[in-house]
Amino acid sequence: MHVCLGFDTGGTYTDAVLMDMSENKVLQKSKALTTRDDLSVGVRNTMVNFDKELLKNVAMVSLSSTLATNSIVEGKGCRVGLICVGEEFDMSIPVDVHTTISGGHDLIGNEVAELDEASAKKFMASIKGRVDGLAINSYLSIRNPEHELRLKKIAKEVLDVPVVCGHELSSSLGYHERTTTSVMNSRLIPIIKDLMDSVKKVMGEHKIEAPLMIVKGDGSIMNESVALERPIETILSGPAASLIGAKMLTGRNDAIVMDMGGTTTDIGILRNGQPRLEKEGAMIGNRRTRVMAAEISTSGIGGDSRIIVNGSKFMLEPVRVIPLCIAATMWPQLLPRLKVIGETKSGFSPESMDVRNIVQDTEFFIKIKDLDNVHLSKEDKALLDLISDEPFSLKEAGSKLNVHPFSFDVSKMEELGIVYRIGLTPTDLLHAEGKYEEYSKAASNYAVAHQSQKMNMTDKEFVQFAKGKVVDKLAEVLLKKLFFEETNTFDIDTIGLDLMWKAISGLEGLDFGCSIRLNKPLIGIGAPVAAWFPQVAEKFGTELLLPEHSEVGNAVGAVTGSVIESMDILLKPSPGENSLDDPSCILFAPFGRFEFEKLSEAEAFAVKEGSKHVKERAEKAGADLIEVRSEKIEKKIGFGRGYDGHMLIEAIITIMAVGKPRQFTIGK
Repeated sequence: MHVCLGFDTGGTYTDAVLMDMSENKVLQKSKALTTRDDLSVGVRNTMVNFDKELLKNVAMVSLSSTLATNSIVEGKGCRVGLICVGEEFDMSIPVDVHTTISGGHDLIGNEVAELDEASAKKFMASIKGRVDGLAINSYLSIRNPEHELRLKKIAKEVLDVPVVCGHELSSSLGYHERTTTSVMNSRLIPIIKDLMDSVKKVMGEHKIEAPLMIVKGDGSIMNESVALERPIETILSGPAASLIGAKMLTGRNDAIVMDMGGTTTDIGILRNGQPRLEKEGAMIGNRRTRVMAAEISTSGIGGDSRIIVNGSKFMLEPVRVIPLCIAATMWPQLLPRLKVIGETKSGFSPESMDVRNIVQDTEFFIKIKDLDNVHLSKEDKALLDLISDEPFSLKEAGSKLNVHPFSFDVSKMEELGIVYRIGLTPTDLLHAEGKYEEYSKAASNYAVAHQSQKMNMTDKEFVQFAKGKVVDKLAEVLLKKLFFEETNTFDIDTIGLDLMWKAISGLEGLDFGCSIRLNKPLIGIGAPVAAWFPQVAEKFGTELLLPEHSEVGNAVGAVTGSVIESMDILLKPSPGENSLDDPSCILFAPFGRFEFEKLSEAEAFAVKEGSKHVKERAEKAGADLIEVRSEKIEKKIGFGRGYDGHMLIEAIITIMAVGKPRQFTIGK
C-alpha cells in the first residue's frame, strides 16, 4: 500500500485525507476548523482519529490551500516595500512604502538609463525594520534583468527580508501586472511559511518524515523550498486541487466545478479532463497577475461571508468573519450578551462610510496576534488590550473605554491580521433554520432576531430572504464566469445585466422573461454545498453532482498532481532580417539576453540551455524521472497574394519538464 497524506487549509476548515495511491482510494478523512492564530492546531485536530499505523507508512504529504488567495481577496498580508526602476507603478494594489528610480531597458534589452543605485540604497536604509518583504521591478526586465539582479544583491546586504524580482515570476510583457504580481508574492511569503511550518510541526509530532509538497495554481505540485521563493504560485492552489479532486471523485471529464468554502467560491471548468490554463495570468479580486494557473473565477462569497443590515439595507460582503455560532462555542460568555442584543433594535451607520467601519451590535472583535513596528492610536492600543482574551463589540468597547465606537480603526487592524471580526454569516442562517446545528444555534437565532427587526421581518422571513440573496449571488458569479469563458471579458452592458438578472431571479419583465440553461453538469465541492447548490442548479436546469468525499475534495486533489516546471524563451530577428531564412537574432530568457548570428543556432541554444534550467528547477521542486519537452510557435506575416515568402516576427520556444514526486520513484 502506497499511503499519502493530503491537506487543504482553507479560510474556515482544514481538511485531511489518507489515500492509498495504488488504488486512488480514500482510506480516512477528517475536517477541523482552521485556526488562523496557530494553524498547527487546526492541522493537528484533523489527524486526531487517523490510524497511527497508516501514518507510519506515509510516503508523501501534499498540501493545497486557499490562504494565499483569501489574503489577496481580503487585502491582507505583510508589509511590503517596492522599488520601481524606469517607470512609475499605477498603484493598482496597495504598497506600504515605495520609490521610483532611474534605470530600465528597451524592447531589445539595451539600457535606456543608468541605474540609480545611490537612491536605491538610501530608500532601503530608510525602510529597514518597517517592511517584511521587498519587491523590485525594472521596466522591461524580461528583456534584460540586470538592473533587478543588481538591486536584489544590494537589498540582501542591507535588508534582512525576502526579496523578489519581477522577472523571476513572469516572462510576459505587462509592467504593471508583473509589478502587481511581485508585490502580492512579497506579501504572501510569511503566510505560506507559517502554513508550511505548522504542517511540518504536526508531521514531526507524528514522526512523519515524508517530503512536503505544495499544490500550485495550475494543479501541479512543488516542494516547500520552491514554495517559499514563489508563494504567489500557490494562489488558486485550493481551487486547482478541487478541479483535480472533482475529476477523480466523479470520473467526469467535462463539467463545471464550484468549490464553496468559508471565504470564497471558486469556479473552474473541466474540458477533456483538464482544467484550462490562463496563460495571460490568473485574475484574483479583479486584478490580473502574471501567474500561470487554471482559469478559475474566485469570488468573495462563502459560508462565512459577512452579513450586515445597516438601517434596513441588507448587505452581503466579501469579508470572511467568524460565524457567531462558532464564536459562541469558543467564547460562551458571548451568548448572554447576544440574547440581550436579540431583544433590541439598533440604528444605522452613515452609508457614506467604508462598509468595514459600519458598526453592528452583532459584530465582535478578538485579537489574534501582535505585530511589531505598526503605528496604532492610543484608542486602538486600548482596544487590543481589551480584546486580548475575549471578544467585544465596538459599542461595548467604546462604553468600557469611554470613547466613541467610530474612534477605532478596526479595518486597518483587520487588514494587517491583528484582529478578527465575528459576525452574522450564511453559516448562521443554516443554524437558525435548523438544517445545520454543529455549533451554537442560539447565538445564530439571537443575531437573526436582531437583524430581522431592522428589516421589519419575522425571523423566518429574514432567514429565507437572506438565503435567497446568497443563492442569487452564487448564481451571479457562476454566470459571470461562464460569460467570461464565452466572450473573454468581464464587461456586462445594461442589456446583458438585465437578461442575467431575469434568468437568476425568474422574474418576468414587461413583455418578456429570460432563462439560461447550462449544457454541462455542475459538480459541488466543499462542506456547505448541499445547502446552496441544489437551488443554483435548478435555476439553470442542469444536473448537480455531489460526490462522496466532496467535502474533502481539495485534499483528495492535493495528492494526485505531478511536478511541472516550464519556461518561455523569446527569439526576435534582428531589424531588417525578418525575411531571411536564417536571420541573426536576439534571445531573451529568464537566464539572460544573448545575440546570435543565426536563428538556427539560437533555437539549438534555447532548447539546450532551457532544458537544463527547467530540469534543474523541476529537480529543485522535488521531481524525479523527469521528461523534458519543447515546443516552438512562430509568428509570421505573409507578403500577400502573388508574392512568395513571409516575414518572421518572433518565435517562442516553450520548454517543459514533467516528473513525479521523487518519493514515488525510489527503487524503480
